[in-house]
Amino acid sequence: MKFLPLSRAPRLAVSPSRTRAALLASVLLSWSTLASHAQVAKNAVREKVGGIDLVILKTGVKDVVTVRGSLAAGDALSPDTSPALADLTGGMLDRGTTKQDKFAIAQLLGSAGATISFSTGPSALNISARCLRADLPLVIGLIAEQLRSPAFSPEEFAKLKKQFAGNYRRQLDETDFRADDSFTRAVYPVGHPNRQAPSAEILASAEKITLDEVKAFHAKYYGPATFRLVLVGDIDAASAKNEITKAFAGWTGGVRPPTPAPAKPGAVDAARDQNVFMPEKTNISIIWGQVTGLRYGDTDTLALRVGTAALGSGFTGRLMANVRDKEGLTYGIGSYVAGDTFVDGDWRISANFAPEMLAKGLASTKRQLTEWHTQGITDDELAQRKTGLAGTFKVALSTTSGMAGTILATLNRDLELSFIDQYPARIGALTKAQVNGAIKQHLDPEKMVLVKAGTVPGAK
Repeated sequence: MKFLPLSRAPRLAVSPSRTRAALLASVLLSWSTLASHAQVAKNAVREKVGGIDLVILKTGVKDVVTVRGSLAAGDALSPDTSPALADLTGGMLDRGTTKQDKFAIAQLLGSAGATISFSTGPSALNISARCLRADLPLVIGLIAEQLRSPAFSPEEFAKLKKQFAGNYRRQLDETDFRADDSFTRAVYPVGHPNRQAPSAEILASAEKITLDEVKAFHAKYYGPATFRLVLVGDIDAASAKNEITKAFAGWTGGVRPPTPAPAKPGAVDAARDQNVFMPEKTNISIIWGQVTGLRYGDTDTLALRVGTAALGSGFTGRLMANVRDKEGLTYGIGSYVAGDTFVDGDWRISANFAPEMLAKGLASTKRQLTEWHTQGITDDELAQRKTGLAGTFKVALSTTSGMAGTILATLNRDLELSFIDQYPARIGALTKAQVNGAIKQHLDPEKMVLVKAGTVPGAK
């Protein structure tokens, strides 16, 4: 379960000039600058610093630095009896350290116009930060302090548990969340990182988990052994490495989790047609799909993504063009591949229908899915999607945030940085036979799981 920070201290007054400067992190780099840094593998500095897998890339943007990081401390490492443990541990990071409380940290960040946030996903704890070049030592120091020495205040822990339970219960009232939650348990086997624990177990564990258990989880899994850190922007690499060396000096620990066996496509331990009945909902969320058995770096992944984009990416995809625009049956619909960065993932169609439109909407969606799977994509669709995916990828690299996120994702996918440089060419080289072959090899509409969450007609 993705865990968003619950404990942000009140934002304090900041200098308008500092605030404006911090917003520069979202400014696009000029195309000439982007072109000069197209060779990420050549221009990036990648080293092991204190056991940390560090990547630094200097870009043409002035004064701004974006930081992204991850370490293996996600939900998958929580014990079966305490599925909320990783979330609660991550939630304590921004509630003060042994050196200063959360208000002092908020004061420092606010005065600098900087931000730091943490979130917990299925496989990793994620770190995100943004600051001015001059404040990078401050931000690096605070990230290290929060990761290494949380205060673990009993009072803050009690507040966190209540807020966590309240936020989670609110999510349980959302049809999209309930559809996704049930889908993961239908297609992934027990023990797979992408399989969500049942909501009742998560809430029960959040109530009973002790602060000592959180401290033990932190001591075992937080450390440089699996820590990846990416800095992009106006950076002097030597100075940044010195700051990281000082901030994380003497830090040890962390456990590299074993790689789970891939989920088997079509092998499900639940009904292939499921209703999650939620009374008095004006829309029904559906997820229709299956596991692929593929990680992002596997051979057929890009081909499958190109084919998937033709079916359901944006307003030019077949699903939107037909189910929504032509037949008017849905608020929104699309298809995508998910969850394949750290482990093998899944393929899904996601849509929302009004209850009275559900039957017609599903029938129309099935027609498009069946035709796409049987006949494959056309030459025109192949050309259009290859151009679109390559262009979208390049645009993402035109901001410090996009570049940092892409580099971190590449590391987490166990790919070399050269993959970033090669991506447009790899997409461009795909043939229609490869794309349609990947669709048929890794997907089977007859073995897919359909989950409907909301006020499903006839369901209880």
